[in-house]
Amino acid sequence: MRRPAPLQLRPGLPVLPRGDREVQVGLDPRWAVRLVDLPPAEAALWSTVDATTDLTALPARAGDAGADPASVAATVDDLRRAGLTRVPPPGPGTAGPAGADARAWSLLAVDGGGDAVVARRADAVAGVVGLGPTGLGVARHLAVAGVGTLLLDDDAPVSPADVAGTHRWSDVGTPRALAAARALRDAVPGVRVDGDAEPDVVVVVEHHAADPGRAMLLMSAQVPHVPVVVRDADAIVGPVVRPGLDPCLRCLDLHRTDVDPAWPTVLRSLTSARAPAVTEVGVLAGAAAALAAAQVLALLAGTVPALCSASVELALPDLVARERRWATHPACGCVTPPGTTDAGPREA
Repeated sequence: MRRPAPLQLRPGLPVLPRGDREVQVGLDPRWAVRLVDLPPAEAALWSTVDATTDLTALPARAGDAGADPASVAATVDDLRRAGLTRVPPPGPGTAGPAGADARAWSLLAVDGGGDAVVARRADAVAGVVGLGPTGLGVARHLAVAGVGTLLLDDDAPVSPADVAGTHRWSDVGTPRALAAARALRDAVPGVRVDGDAEPDVVVVVEHHAADPGRAMLLMSAQVPHVPVVVRDADAIVGPVVRPGLDPCLRCLDLHRTDVDPAWPTVLRSLTSARAPAVTEVGVLAGAAAALAAAQVLALLAGTVPALCSASVELALPDLVARERRWATHPACGCVTPPGTTDAGPREA
């Protein structure tokens, strides 16, 4: 008789005793379950299970533990139907810093294939425009998570204020893109930081306001993009724009113009060379970089990022996030033709 394929709990699902007749599988309320009214022997047996245990062999161990094999087999089947198990992947699994990502995505992915999610990142290409502390933080998160190629764009010299990020004091005066390439190779020696590949997604970090011209270029090229606008005491991440599917940055400017007719004039001032400089605060840059990188990784995993049709403001001093939802603007035409109406954000 053919032996069934091994079956394991998904990584990150500890089995925790809750008493003589009850155990808990997992901690996160999104997937944690309680196994209740178990005979004491079966509860004790489940307390020995971890993510390396072959659950298909557990009923055979039940008799030696004084538990009912049929009851144990039924519980294994219940956990399988609840989506808390997976067939273990071949090979040793993801090693290095991206291993933690693989474990997390083994809980998040429908099929439990976190290693496959991370492995696909090796072929991904992400662009990062603006490589001060926030942009370099984004690039570093993506490199450590296993994104294979990063296209770096920022010829401005590293300033002393940029050392709040991953730049070094010895980088001051060096073009940011060159200094960023060095920092990323130090962190992840295998990452590619050059080439002319087409990006799968681009993160654009700007000060004061998003440049409409750059946003239109990305829309014309049909490149998904994640805007990050850094100001003196806050940063705005999003909305994530998948061209043709989500409200674009022109939609946002049109909505702002509806409220404030002078916004286009203000916007031109904020995006001109005469705009005052912004010094990126370290903790703000770190928080914004992590949030933007998470949206990119969600997109590369084939899921719909949470910030499609939404932006998040992270404000000092406490960095508590405030979300704002956005609709397509009827006059834009990026999703709906000009002159039509849109009642709100489209469902993905």
